[in-house]
Amino acid sequence: MTLNEVTISRAILEEQHQTFLDYLEMDVAVVGGGPSGLACATLLAEKGIKCALIEKKLSIGGGMWGGGMMFPRIVVQEEARRLLDRFGITYREFEPGYYVTKSVETVAKLTAAACDAGVEFFNLITVEDVMIHGDGRVGGLVINWTPVDISGLHVDPLTVACTCTVDATGHDAMVARMIERKGGSLQVKGESFMWAERAESQILNHTREVFPGLFVTGMAANAVAGECRMGPIFGGMLLSGERAAELVAERLGR
Repeated sequence: MTLNEVTISRAILEEQHQTFLDYLEMDVAVVGGGPSGLACATLLAEKGIKCALIEKKLSIGGGMWGGGMMFPRIVVQEEARRLLDRFGITYREFEPGYYVTKSVETVAKLTAAACDAGVEFFNLITVEDVMIHGDGRVGGLVINWTPVDISGLHVDPLTVACTCTVDATGHDAMVARMIERKGGSLQVKGESFMWAERAESQILNHTREVFPGLFVTGMAANAVAGECRMGPIFGGMLLSGERAAELVAERLGR
């Protein structure tokens, strides 16, 4: 066949523009494509919930790609091993209760599971604000292209509506901090020092709705609560994403 460059461009533009229009209104927006965000979005989409994952970077996966200090291996503890099995991620038992897996495989299989479930990805998009109307709930997000944000160009954003928002932005807890800065009744305490045992054991308690319409998961949950960090052990991230999905689905009556 003969290829036409304009046809290629038209295919990309028409497909993505229609997708963008379809997702101007959605059930759930998960902000941040790290392990907790991926797990949360996947499990929501599997329930038939219309869910988009918004990631400011080009790539999905958050900090998991680099493993520990650029050694592409991560650790998952016994409590979360079932989620490795759930997503078909291979692993090796290093010592009783400690399972080592490849960071690249883990990101790839979590991402593939999200795609299979029907999650729509919007990468290279930054959330710069939230929409809160008279009901006092987070009802949508203000978004722009990440290159616009990085370059400091004066380009007005667009908005998307969502019933629930999940802040999965990691250590920064970016969405929660937006609400805090603008006087919302939310305090982000900031993450504490390294203590893997405490951080992992407490993260499910911190995974919750912290402001009407806004749920936190992963390190964003620990950052809001002032909890410790845990380093390259990711069981808590996966379990937190699972817990956030359960809470959001319950809120939506699903």
